[in-house]
Amino acid sequence: SAVSTAWGIGLIIGPALGGFLAQPADKYPNVFSQESLFGRFRYALPCFTISAFALLVTVLCCFIPETLHNHKLDSLSHDDSYDILEAASHESSPSTGKAGKNERKASQSLLKNWPLMSSIIVYCVLCLHDTAYSEIFALWANSPRKYGGLSYSTNEVGTVLAISGLGLFSFQVFVYPLAEKLLGPVLVTRYAGALMIPIQMSYPFIAGLSGLSLSLMLNCASILINVLSVSAITGLLILQNRAVDQ
Repeated sequence: SAVSTAWGIGLIIGPALGGFLAQPADKYPNVFSQESLFGRFRYALPCFTISAFALLVTVLCCFIPETLHNHKLDSLSHDDSYDILEAASHESSPSTGKAGKNERKASQSLLKNWPLMSSIIVYCVLCLHDTAYSEIFALWANSPRKYGGLSYSTNEVGTVLAISGLGLFSFQVFVYPLAEKLLGPVLVTRYAGALMIPIQMSYPFIAGLSGLSLSLMLNCASILINVLSVSAITGLLILQNRAVDQ
């Protein structure tokens, strides 16, 4: 869950930084003047900030060691999630289990590994959904009320996304591991994908609210959507990892 949490928080922190750092001469006139570089180029500051961070990460990547050789190669049996996806009777047979695994490794390509390919297909759909939501949310919140938006400023959009990032981090670190142990990655992915639908359908009704009720409902919906989306993606990553040998 740590890997997908980092990815999900990146999708939230990036737009949040854009919201806080865009148009700095208008928001922070005591720091940036209208005649400065960031006053003339109103969206340069968030771009420079993210680029500097990316440059730092690029340098640090040069010092990251290869870890694959540290893992012990073994032939651990697949867990229940694999058997659910595989749905093949010979996998559950004690007499043919080990032989079936060896035969599958020798004769079956990754493209013919249906548990792996099915989880990859669903993963692609969920990533498309997650990226589209991340892009559209900021535009919707910033759009005028007469067009169905919220008329939020970039600072307000950034605040909502920052709160979502904190909620996502807390859930993935403390709650998701327990949910995965209790339900398994398949059920977590199914429930998360199903629950996202009614929550996103409520967004037009949230736009009709105002004041504290709008802020409360929007933050709750944003946290839930991001939590469910990353939970589903985490479950799919686990299934992909377990669907193949080391």
